[in-house]
Amino acid sequence: MRRRSLVAAAVATALVVTGCNRGSGDGGSGGSSAPIVVGSTLSLTGAFAATGQIHKIAGEEFVERLNAAGGLLGRKVEWKVLDDQSDQAKVSQLYERLISQDKVDLILGPYATPNILSAMAVAQRHGYILPQHSAVLAPQLTYECQFPAWSIGPTPNSFIPNQLFDALASLPTPPKTVAVLTSQSGSAAFVSDGFGSDKAGALSIAKERGITVVADVHYPPTTTDWAPIATQVRDANPDLVINNGLGVDAVNILQAMKQLNYRPKQMFGLFPAPGPLLALGDLSDGMLSVSMFEPNKPILDKLGAQATEITTRFTEKAKAANLPYTVFETQATASWNAWEILTGAVKATGGTDQQKLCDSLHANGVDTTFSGHLTFDPKSFNFWPTTQTLKQIQKGDWVVVWPADKAAAPLAARRP
Repeated sequence: MRRRSLVAAAVATALVVTGCNRGSGDGGSGGSSAPIVVGSTLSLTGAFAATGQIHKIAGEEFVERLNAAGGLLGRKVEWKVLDDQSDQAKVSQLYERLISQDKVDLILGPYATPNILSAMAVAQRHGYILPQHSAVLAPQLTYECQFPAWSIGPTPNSFIPNQLFDALASLPTPPKTVAVLTSQSGSAAFVSDGFGSDKAGALSIAKERGITVVADVHYPPTTTDWAPIATQVRDANPDLVINNGLGVDAVNILQAMKQLNYRPKQMFGLFPAPGPLLALGDLSDGMLSVSMFEPNKPILDKLGAQATEITTRFTEKAKAANLPYTVFETQATASWNAWEILTGAVKATGGTDQQKLCDSLHANGVDTTFSGHLTFDPKSFNFWPTTQTLKQIQKGDWVVVWPADKAAAPLAARRP
């Protein structure tokens, strides 16, 4: 029964960007007129669906632009997407189907680290390269032919806190005390606690930099009552609140603090849903987070007309799909990078031979629209030198504020 339900769900959610059925799988153009088929799963339903839809829209736009420009190796590209329903247990079965039954020519990773790890195991077993959008914890990604489209370097648990503290140190009054609120999700906790034998993280780095940790709260991802956490922060009254959390965690914390008539002096959220924070209005003003890219005008002006066209078209498609947040930012950028990694390797090798694709990316890297030239070193788990910035909510919009040479606006001190 479970197998029948899985197959039905997969078939029902398959998306075909062109009208053809499958690629030739001949390892190159070979004079074939059949499309090159790219297979992947996305979380189109379930807990990760809001973010999965972002990757779906970005991917559809990329394939449309690619085919309008003549496709790949003179052939149209077809993207076959199956809904993994935000369920890690389904991911490996679906990637097995894409490779073994559907005989796709190429694959892309799904969304969310646990799902990516499952897909990676299948890709490694079959010898496929796996460009992936959003897994950033480098030591977990040991397959030498997985290629990250979002890099926070090989030690993100150190990089993220140090980047944040460096930025805040530039303010007239840097923080002296901090409260660290950590989701026990594997996608966030490493930034507070480190990973494996590397114990560096926000907690240890704050102490090393002379910042006193006045509250250290770890909470389960299933938390629904945020009042106790808000009360603990209010009583500690730190200069800075760090929420190493996901989704709407930061929104829930801010709202719970508001119920106590308390407002944090400065707050950072690791991987928040950007739209719900903006919807809080003045309550979230000054909020900080990480970013790969924000379509701020000074940044778009540097990148040129193509970047503006891509981001504008994405917003149009996102509005048509009724997405709650329609701006082309970090998740969409990671998706775009993944597609450019995949297609760049195919163009460089003139075919779809997986080992040649992997070797080419290691030897030559790839050019991307939003992150520049990427290089991949297996010794660093293929994580390229990070281009990550910090963004801040200012006057109802997210703007890049750090580092200064990439900023669209100066970093602002949040008022108490």
